[in-house]
Amino acid sequence: MLGVAGAAWWVARRRRRARGREPLDGRVVAITGGSRGLGLVLAEEFARLGCHVAICARDRGELERARERLEALGGEVLVHACDVGDRAEARGFLEVVDARFGRTDILVNNAGIISTGPLGSHADTDFGTSLDVMFWGVYEPSMAVIEGMRRREYGRIVNITSLGGKIAVPHLLPYASAKFAAVGFSEGLRAELAGSGVYVTTVVPGLMRTGSYLNAEFAGRPRWEFAWFSVLGNLPLTSTDAGSAARRIVRAARRRRRRGHDRAAGADRRAPAGGGAGGDGEPPRDREPLPPARPGSP
Repeated sequence: MLGVAGAAWWVARRRRRARGREPLDGRVVAITGGSRGLGLVLAEEFARLGCHVAICARDRGELERARERLEALGGEVLVHACDVGDRAEARGFLEVVDARFGRTDILVNNAGIISTGPLGSHADTDFGTSLDVMFWGVYEPSMAVIEGMRRREYGRIVNITSLGGKIAVPHLLPYASAKFAAVGFSEGLRAELAGSGVYVTTVVPGLMRTGSYLNAEFAGRPRWEFAWFSVLGNLPLTSTDAGSAARRIVRAARRRRRRGHDRAAGADRRAPAGGGAGGDGEPPRDREPLPPARPGSP
């Protein structure tokens, strides 16, 4: 009897979860920093679900390689070279997406940079550059899509922040400062948009095995900084697989969750406040089946 009851509970739980996952086929997804690492893995995950994917990054060669990988999964793909640390270029990316597809349904703010070293090794420009990319590079794309999302009463904004935006980590002060700002903006934006049909998910991951240390900037004692960062970024106990993280992030966006976390790397594990079907106390106002989405439709 216990086995039958357990099986029935498991089936009911799976069905409830399935009902909470809205279909994404035909949705338009824009991802900053989408040419490599977590951004590219997220783009692939959305493409597998039938989304049209737009990605931006600075390196044109990386973008073209990413395009080939994404086109092999089906759907339309747009790549755009820009620097989201430039506020005009960050907004320009979403203008290009709008010109191609007519809208952005899901925005993933993923672009980031890492500069490691003790405080004395960082110049003012390190802090400025980090804020340009990881705060203003979140703010500008978000503000560029909000008006259209509110008008359509549908939108998802997913902000990839960091455990470093919750807990300050030594030798990563420019990074942590920008990520703290991004977390505050993301969580405040969720509250501001409550009831509009636009949901914001704040993702707070720890280290992921994406090879990010290969593109980081190291100051102070560069070889020592590289050594500790690369080791922590590759150990299973201190980092998590990017593919697994991407699947959890997409699942959180589909369910309109307030937060998405990286359990394997020790991120904040608190459940979303408020509970209920809406995830954080908001009424589940858009649980009904969504109309088919077509590129170019308003």
